[in-house]
Amino acid sequence: MLLVGDIGGTKTDLAIYSRKSDANSPLARKQFHSADYVSLQAIVTEFLADVKLPVNQAIFDVAGPVIKKSVATTNLPWVMDEDSLASNL
Repeated sequence: MLLVGDIGGTKTDLAIYSRKSDANSPLARKQFHSADYVSLQAIVTEFLADVKLPVNQAIFDVAGPVIKKSVATTNLPWVMDEDSLASNL
């Protein structure tokens, strides 16, 4: 299953889709207030614990330039690294 995220300074939207699900019908979906969390990993960990669905792929839309598989978000004090996210999630 695929975890999809839209990461912004105000809110983070996460959803899980299967190959069979319609783009308008995720299996699970939740919105988070980004500033309430210390990292994207914290949000994703909480979301996955709540929905209890297995995920084997993820894609995130992030406000900020991605340089060498890492991004420092424009409106949050977060640094996201592809390898760290992949190994911890």
